[in-house]
Amino acid sequence: MHARDLVTDFPTVTVDTPAVEAARLLAERDLPGLIVVDRDGLPLCVLPGTQVLRLAVPRYCQDDPALARVVDESHADLFVRALGGRTVRECLPQQPRELPITDPDATVLEIAALMARTRSPLLAVVEGPRLLGAVTLQTLLHSVLEV
Repeated sequence: MHARDLVTDFPTVTVDTPAVEAARLLAERDLPGLIVVDRDGLPLCVLPGTQVLRLAVPRYCQDDPALARVVDESHADLFVRALGGRTVRECLPQQPRELPITDPDATVLEIAALMARTRSPLLAVVEGPRLLGAVTLQTLLHSVLEV
């Protein structure tokens, strides 16, 4: 089995997409992350949902989980408002990493190795100058475990 057999259509965003819109897309479609594309529709990176959360959750709560506990529930439920006018660009890691991008001929072991190495729950599948879609961790595990 190859990436072409596991690829599925997948939503994309750009670096200028509002972060709250990206969060909404993650939630509404139950996605593990998003593919960030350039103006030509080619992947720049994969943005795991946890990176969007990092932008929304106050730094002091990330640094000291005990502080998150002392925030009353009515205010704790509003943390996503911190995304405000921020964009996907602000969610991206500062240090460039290996891109979780593969070609349609990649085997399931190659896909799994790339996901593990890049710590990404999804891979963009690119053929030549176009994005074919993505392979998600869930799809990969279903195929190898025959669930």
